[in-house]
Amino acid sequence: MNKSLVEKQHKKGKLFVEERLQLLFDDQQYTELTTPENRDGVYVCEGQVSGKRVVVAAQDFTFKGGTLGLKHGKNIAMGLDRAMRKKCPFIAINDSGGARIQEGIDALSGYGDIFYRNTRASGRIPQISMILGPCAGGAVYSPGITDFIFMTEKISQMFITGPKVIHAVTGETITGEALGGTVMHGANSGVAHVCTDTELECFVEVRRLIGMIPSNCRDRRLHCYVDRDAPSFSFQMPEDSHKGYDIAEIIASIFDVRSFMELQPDFAKSIVVGLARLGGETVGIIANQPRYMAGVLDCNSSDKAARFVRFCDAFRIPIVTFTDVPGYLPGIAQEQAGIIRHGAKLLYAFSEATVPKVNVILHKAYGGAYIAMNSMHIGADCVFSWPGAEVAVMGEQGAVEILYARQTRDMDSQQARQFLDEKAEEYRREVMNTRLGLERGYITAEIRPEETRDRLIEQLNKLGAKAVIRRIVARRRHGNIPL
Repeated sequence: MNKSLVEKQHKKGKLFVEERLQLLFDDQQYTELTTPENRDGVYVCEGQVSGKRVVVAAQDFTFKGGTLGLKHGKNIAMGLDRAMRKKCPFIAINDSGGARIQEGIDALSGYGDIFYRNTRASGRIPQISMILGPCAGGAVYSPGITDFIFMTEKISQMFITGPKVIHAVTGETITGEALGGTVMHGANSGVAHVCTDTELECFVEVRRLIGMIPSNCRDRRLHCYVDRDAPSFSFQMPEDSHKGYDIAEIIASIFDVRSFMELQPDFAKSIVVGLARLGGETVGIIANQPRYMAGVLDCNSSDKAARFVRFCDAFRIPIVTFTDVPGYLPGIAQEQAGIIRHGAKLLYAFSEATVPKVNVILHKAYGGAYIAMNSMHIGADCVFSWPGAEVAVMGEQGAVEILYARQTRDMDSQQARQFLDEKAEEYRREVMNTRLGLERGYITAEIRPEETRDRLIEQLNKLGAKAVIRRIVARRRHGNIPL
C-alpha cells in the first residue's frame, strides 16, 4: 500500500481503496482480477464476503480523481460479466470525480457499458452500490439501477449536476452535502437504502446484507424454518384503533432476535420494509407504520414497498406483511403527484409475485389499501388476523356521513351528531370486523398475537414446495426496475 496515497485519502476523511477491500472481504483475503498496469483507477476483485463469493469493483480516487474513462469502464463491465458467469453478487465501491472529460465520447461509452450490464444483471444477481465519495453526473445511474445503495455521512454525495452548475444555471446556492448527502437521499429522495455514520459501519452493514440474501435468482432451496432464536412476545395492542404504536415492537417480538435489517428507514416512514430471519431463514417484511401518519399509503410508500416486493420475488425471498392501514392518503397534492399511478405499482408487484406471501392484519385494513397490502384477492397465500381487527371500505365516521347524508339533511347539528354517533357505533359493530372475511375465505384464520411466530413458521414451511412449482409453471423472470 502506497503510504502517500493512503494519507491523501485520509486527509479527505476517507479510507484508501485497499483498506476498503480489506474491510469488506472475509479475513481480508481477495484475488484481484485487474493488475496494477491495467487498473486505470479501479480495482476489480473476487473473494468471500460473509461466506459467499462476491465480485467487487472499487474506484481509486487517488488515480485521476477516480474518473471514468473507456478502460476504467471496461474493467467494471468485466467485473459485472464475471459476477454474472459466477452467479454471485456484485458490489461497486464508488469514489469518483465523474467522467474523464478529456476522453470525450469514449468515457460516455464506458458508462454505457456499465449501465447495460447493470440492467441485464438486474433480478439475476444482487447488485449493491457503496457511495464512499463523490458520485456525479452519469455516474449516478449505475447505482440507481442496482438493488441497494449504501451511503456514509459527510463523505458520500450523489447528484446529477453539482452545486456550481446549479448556481450557474439557476442562481440557486446549495452545498454538496445538502444537495446529495445522506440526509437528502436517506430521507427526502429515497435513493439511499442504508446510511451510516462511518465507513466502518457501512462495510459492516453491507456484509450483513450479503449474509442475508441469496447469491442469485436460481436459488431453489426449500426453506426450512425451525423454531430457534425466538424472542419473547410482550407487545400489547392499543384498544383504540386510532392510537399509534411502533410496528418495530411487533417485528422484534416475532422474528429471530436482533435479525431485522430495515431498509430506507427515514424515507416514506408510513411503511417499513426490510429483511429478517424467521427460524434461521431470510424473509422480506413489509409493514404499515401506525406511528407515522397512521400507516397510510401514499406515492412514496407505494413505490418503496413495490420495489422491495419485486426484489424479494426476483430472488425467491418469502414475504410477510403486517397490515394496519387506514387507506391511501387523500388530498390534492397526492392526486397531482400521481397516487393512482404510484399506488397501482404496489398492487401490480404483489399480484405478479410468485414467492410465498403471508399477511397478518393487525388492527385495521380499509378500502383499496386493504387490497394493496397483500390481500388474498391479489395472490396472498394466507391471511391471518388478530382479534379485534377491522376490515371495511372506510372508517365509521366517513362511512355514516355518506350513508346517512339524506337523513341528517333536515336535522339540527346536535341531532345530526347524536344520530351519526349512534349509526357509527352500529356500523363499527356490524360491519367493521373480520366475520365476513372469515366466512368468505378472504381471511384464513383469526390467531392470537403471541402465536403469530409459530403460525408463520408453520405456513411458510407448507408453502415452500408450492412456490417452487408455481414459479416453474409461470416461467417468468423479471428484473428489479427502479420505481
